[in-house]
Amino acid sequence: MKIGYRTIKTAIGTPIAIWLAQLLGVTNFVSAGILTILCIQPSRKKSFLSAWNRFLACIIASIFSIVFFHFIGYNPIILGLLLVIFIPVTVLLKITQGIATSSVIILNLYGAGYLDVKFLMDQFLLIIIGIGTGLLLNLYMPSLDRKLKEKQEELEKNFQVVLYEIALYVRNKNIDWDGKEITRIQKILEEANDLVERDKENHLLRDKHIYRDYFKMRERQFELLQRMLPLVTKLPEKYTISEKIASFFEELSNAVHPENTAIIRLEKLEKLREEFDQEDLPCTKAEFETRANLFRLLHDIEEYLILKLKYKESDVKRKAKQVEI
Repeated sequence: MKIGYRTIKTAIGTPIAIWLAQLLGVTNFVSAGILTILCIQPSRKKSFLSAWNRFLACIIASIFSIVFFHFIGYNPIILGLLLVIFIPVTVLLKITQGIATSSVIILNLYGAGYLDVKFLMDQFLLIIIGIGTGLLLNLYMPSLDRKLKEKQEELEKNFQVVLYEIALYVRNKNIDWDGKEITRIQKILEEANDLVERDKENHLLRDKHIYRDYFKMRERQFELLQRMLPLVTKLPEKYTISEKIASFFEELSNAVHPENTAIIRLEKLEKLREEFDQEDLPCTKAEFETRANLFRLLHDIEEYLILKLKYKESDVKRKAKQVEI
């Protein structure tokens, strides 16, 4: 069983908040621990937003409690009426995250059966201690770079398999592939995008995120791969250029990596297109359809490579510049 960082933070923060509340002699000191538990969030951005929403909701809840309990009375009907009005107010102000936290304060004030300045100050201290402890703990967020790197490596392995299977199919109509890598790629991209969003929220001052750009590029490439699959199934068993296309896909499979060497593949693709243009013109409808499918396939491969070329500076050109220097 794996223990997550949020669990560890909760286990550390709850007793600290209660201890601080006890140290300051606050009434209902256990509530400080409850507030801290409610404030532990998965990212820094969510933590700051959550802390502000909860603090504001608690202050509004205290004002509502004074109005309803002190001036109207302490009974369950009044408590219910308060919540009926208070909850829509939090929705209107877009601070619904604070409903659970502020409910703790409302119930504390209701349970006391009286209101005075000292007790209200106690509740204010509870809010500060509980929310503040949660916020301080949330300032530490573990790096997600290792997980993102693992997703990158797993994604590239699956890309390699898909491209290699396309090469096998074009070459000898191999149909043993079950296509499970397609489903896995979709899953990896979803998980990677979630991790990227969490990591972005942990680095509030970072404008660009290299992994976000990387996975967006792979996502668009994957869309092109899915578009290529029906095309390769329509290629004839024997066609002069088919073997060269198969070899090209096999080469693409071996070239799936973080570095940008797309310019090499684009040069070879251009030669392949030139050879394709030199083929005899189609004489039958079937030959014409085959030629059209080949043309579309070459176009999709080119777009696939251009996406990588736009993603980052060409490593081929960069290394060439280093050699010149």
